[in-house]
Amino acid sequence: MANVVWHKSMRILLDLTREDLDHPELPELWDTVYKADRFFGRLGVPVSERDLQCGGVCRDMGVEAPMHLRMRGGRREAVHERREDAERHTAPMSDEHKAYRERILRAAQEGGFSGDSEVRTRVGRSWIQTDTLVEGADGRRIGWEVQLSTIDESGLRGVRARAAKATKNGITPAWHTDRAAYAQRNETHWTRSDHLPAYVITRTGDLRIVSGFRALEFWHCDTRSLYPCPHGVRRCGKAHATPKPRDVLFDDMVRQTAAGTIVPIQFRAGTTVHRYWVTSTDRDRLDDLHNDDTRLPPERETPQARGASCNRPTCKPAALLTAPAPLSQSNIPAQPSAPVIETAPAAPEQQAGRTRQAADSTTGSLGELITLQQAADDARLRLQHLHGHREREQQRQVWRDAAATVQAAVTHYARTQSLNRHEVEARLRQLVPRTVQ
Repeated sequence: MANVVWHKSMRILLDLTREDLDHPELPELWDTVYKADRFFGRLGVPVSERDLQCGGVCRDMGVEAPMHLRMRGGRREAVHERREDAERHTAPMSDEHKAYRERILRAAQEGGFSGDSEVRTRVGRSWIQTDTLVEGADGRRIGWEVQLSTIDESGLRGVRARAAKATKNGITPAWHTDRAAYAQRNETHWTRSDHLPAYVITRTGDLRIVSGFRALEFWHCDTRSLYPCPHGVRRCGKAHATPKPRDVLFDDMVRQTAAGTIVPIQFRAGTTVHRYWVTSTDRDRLDDLHNDDTRLPPERETPQARGASCNRPTCKPAALLTAPAPLSQSNIPAQPSAPVIETAPAAPEQQAGRTRQAADSTTGSLGELITLQQAADDARLRLQHLHGHREREQQRQVWRDAAATVQAAVTHYARTQSLNRHEVEARLRQLVPRTVQ
């Protein structure tokens, strides 16, 4: 049963909870509609061929669900023809869904914003029902929808329809899921976190969003760039933007979308339009790039990064084991490095210490690759100045270890940056040419 009915011929919504069906300009509307439906029933007209359909959850999901009217104990009721349509209204909300809803409201309140659940917003003759609506700054309204259950293709089409309807009426849709298949779709701006039990979601620890947020990297398409030209030519000489996946905390996402510092964008890559969440600074720079792509957009002021959270993380431990670690000085094994002028092999601890000091002098992943390559070249060059068999064997092993670390670092950098490994290695060789002796 449902309280809202869509009349196909009259193209209006009927609210059975109101005496006038929410249409005071049409007197005796209930008698007219009810008598017509009963008349069709006596003639044997199938319910699917009458003019009444569900105007609530089913219509919001893009499903045409035929209904018929009846009086039960003096109360007006609209009944679904199919059981699966009725079950769509009575499906119980999971504990995980309730936990997300409570967490969204708590995060919004901690940021100074108000919110409520199961909000019905009147739009003309229809409504928009939002799972959790957060009232943000400057009249901004963020409609959070949590989708944790399995839905078919018709349900996904309903997601697109509901998101478009919300956007049209001033509500920014924010759909969250723990299903990787949904997060890869482009009907709306999806975010995804790991599949977690309800008691973990409700904790005050850090719940991490692992998909849906991007950091835009702006670069100039010339012979020095590491990225391929998105236009499919060798080098076009223009400026481009590349979205890079970044994690963000769920609570920060709720607060910053309400504040307007994280915003949705539509990013075109070829013929596909992707929908991401980015910072407002990256959005503004992307707008500058679209206005003039002959030069890089100017840098904009960004708020200082927050320190590490003191809360315990609530992300899935398995995700930390499978996700690639960022290329940084803390997880790259230090490799030996020694000046050429020495005549005796240095201890491994001394060589590792020199390599770490050299790595500290560079910034960025590419600088660390250069440092590691220089350390390997130094180890190879040192081998040429040794004559003792034992010393040469020790130094040869040092060189092999250094070269293996460089290859592993190049492979990891190319994978995390979505680049061609051969091009990364060739670029590194250009920056660190081999020394001929």
